[in-house]
Amino acid sequence: MLTPNIELDGKTLLVTGAAGFVGASLVMELLRTCENVTVVGLDSVNDYYDVALKGYRLEKIAALAEERPGCHWVSVKGNLADKALIEKLFTDYGFDVVVNLAAQAGVRYSITNPDAYIEANIIGFYNILEACRHHPVAHLVYASSSSVYGSNKKVPYSTEDKVDDPVSLYAATKKSNELLAHAYSKLYDIPSTGLRFFTVYGPAGRPDMAYFSFTNKLLKGETIQIFNYGNCKRDFTYIDDIVEGVKRVMMNAPEKRTGEDGLPIPPYRVYNIGNSSPENLLDFVDILQQELIRAEVLPSDYDFESHKVLVPMQPGDVPVTYADTSALEADLGFRPATPLREGLRRFAQWYKEFYL
Repeated sequence: MLTPNIELDGKTLLVTGAAGFVGASLVMELLRTCENVTVVGLDSVNDYYDVALKGYRLEKIAALAEERPGCHWVSVKGNLADKALIEKLFTDYGFDVVVNLAAQAGVRYSITNPDAYIEANIIGFYNILEACRHHPVAHLVYASSSSVYGSNKKVPYSTEDKVDDPVSLYAATKKSNELLAHAYSKLYDIPSTGLRFFTVYGPAGRPDMAYFSFTNKLLKGETIQIFNYGNCKRDFTYIDDIVEGVKRVMMNAPEKRTGEDGLPIPPYRVYNIGNSSPENLLDFVDILQQELIRAEVLPSDYDFESHKVLVPMQPGDVPVTYADTSALEADLGFRPATPLREGLRRFAQWYKEFYL
């Protein structure tokens, strides 16, 4: 197991996408558990989904920061593609660790709105890399995605597998992030770690994710579509497990070493963060329904069968996601393990409190 080489207490950290699901959850964990830390959160707060939800997350962060004397929270509204803004932030704050979670997410949205993905995921990430080059940081951690595995037939997905066949623009941008990070690690000795997240879910999550959008539709009496006729499996990973994994990674930067050519051996790693327990979509929907009834979001006599329809696979989707997390476990002593029912129960309880 690796020995942590970065102490987060007293450090200045940048978290991009801080109003997002993973970003906000990470910021709150850092404020809760680190002493005398300064966290700068950057987010464009765009309207890809309900801005009120992003505002809710930012309010929770601000309230928590008030309770943590010695810790500082700075919220910046801005676009990752604004190179001058990124340069100014790095100049003003001199970040120790950068966690880049800002991205345009969603596979299907990338088919109809490709420009958003090039701006946020390619240009935005390039700006972060350039800033880390000119203002050296101890560690750059960035979000990749399980989507880079495409329609890989070998399961579980290992970070040793080839990932040269993306099936969506979103996946292609995430693979590009990994390639760019590797090049900058090699050229400029920037310690970087990419994290391939597997289907993140939980309270205050993204409304475009299946569990959230299904809930919204069922509550309105609308029909939900279950793709690939229900023959999909997803490695659902609870938000707290994702955040714990990110925090451990932040504290373990790849070591700088010099190769025989006198140039840096890229201080570069990639990990999967997933539950290693793929769930059939039909089983997942059944558990979700049960937990929504338990939380009194749906009535006990809800006719679930009449509100679902099985449909073909959508372009850009894959039939299964399944994480091999052995490297994460070996290096960091951590393996996500929150059961799906427990995670959906917490989501259903939050949903009732927030919306009903």
